[in-house]
Amino acid sequence: MQKQEVRSPQSANLAAFWTFLIVVAVLLIVAILNAPTKGGPQVMESLSTYLNEVRKSALPFILVIGIGAVIIGILAGRVVRREWVDRKRRGDLLIGFLFLLPYLFVTLTFVLGVLLFALYISFTQYDIFTSPKWVGLQNYALAFRGLTDPVRKDFIQGLYNVFWYALIVVPVQTALAIALAVLLNAPMRFKQLFRTIFYAPSVTSSVVITLIFIWFYLKTGYLNFGIAKVLGVFGIPWENINWLGDPRGLFQLIAEPMGLRIPSEQWYLRGPSIAWMAIMFQNIFTTAPTFMIMFLAALQDVNPALYEAASIDGASGWQQFSKITLPLLRPIILLVTVLGTIGSLQVFDQVYLATQGGPLGTSQTPVYLIFSEALGKLGPIHMGYAAAMAFILAAIIFIITYFQRRLLERGTQSY
Repeated sequence: MQKQEVRSPQSANLAAFWTFLIVVAVLLIVAILNAPTKGGPQVMESLSTYLNEVRKSALPFILVIGIGAVIIGILAGRVVRREWVDRKRRGDLLIGFLFLLPYLFVTLTFVLGVLLFALYISFTQYDIFTSPKWVGLQNYALAFRGLTDPVRKDFIQGLYNVFWYALIVVPVQTALAIALAVLLNAPMRFKQLFRTIFYAPSVTSSVVITLIFIWFYLKTGYLNFGIAKVLGVFGIPWENINWLGDPRGLFQLIAEPMGLRIPSEQWYLRGPSIAWMAIMFQNIFTTAPTFMIMFLAALQDVNPALYEAASIDGASGWQQFSKITLPLLRPIILLVTVLGTIGSLQVFDQVYLATQGGPLGTSQTPVYLIFSEALGKLGPIHMGYAAAMAFILAAIIFIITYFQRRLLERGTQSY
């Protein structure tokens, strides 16, 4: 018994040492697999040529990851050393990590490794085909140069566009989702049929929906045709609009009949363009039914006795909705608002398919700009600049989400 007690600390130290080595080795392998190197068949010809390229162009990246790997390895070793003495806890630790090992490796390689790669190249000038060149904060400064240089306003204009997108789309789609959920939660005939019809746009491919709306928005499309027919009944002429190609802003349309002109240099005063509002309408049409399902599920958990008691007390339908339904939906409203805002700031597919960021950048978005710069769609490949914009956008999303939670979460726990 005494012999076993003497050996336990030794075996714990040995286990901690091997844990340290394994963690450091795995993290270094992940770092090498995600090292920012130039591409091409010569570099990828063999393992030795790739490792040689890593040594020449990605040594700082490997060193930084190596330091982090040593720190993590020490912490992991201390945990193993503490748990190793107890046989049951040691068994639970080993079994738990064996089950987690495949997931951990995939996450480290394809999530954490890629994030570290992107963070590193955001401080470099990198085009995939040449070795990354360290430029410090130059890419981040370039993203905000549009505040003073109109020529470099793409990223700032993209943020401006998604600001209007979130400001209009999130409240409208949330209110519409609540209205549809309340309607479908009420006693009515063919309820299941209406639920299926309302939810259908959300389960349809975004590409298909966007192509349908492109045809819908054509200058000779159904929207112009329908408006012209309706106004024609009252004798009002209608000039067809190219909905996805009109750069005029909302405030510009309001100001022009009053003889006011907003110059092109003050594009930020023109408001969301007609093309951008057309994409907003499409997004509301396709996203509101998804949030409707969330609200509908929450409404079905509300105790009907609350409405019966309120009805006996003489509460009207609106009073029941405002005093019972809305307060009980606050947690879901928080969730829908946060998800809607994140989705608005990351809008991409509709822009890529319908407008390509035009006309005149009025439907440009940060994600589309990141995509274009990373793949060289607008000219040379600027992976470093694209990565910098991606991290700026991630920081903005985090900040907005944090304040949304602080603002909307008050009193949510009480329901």
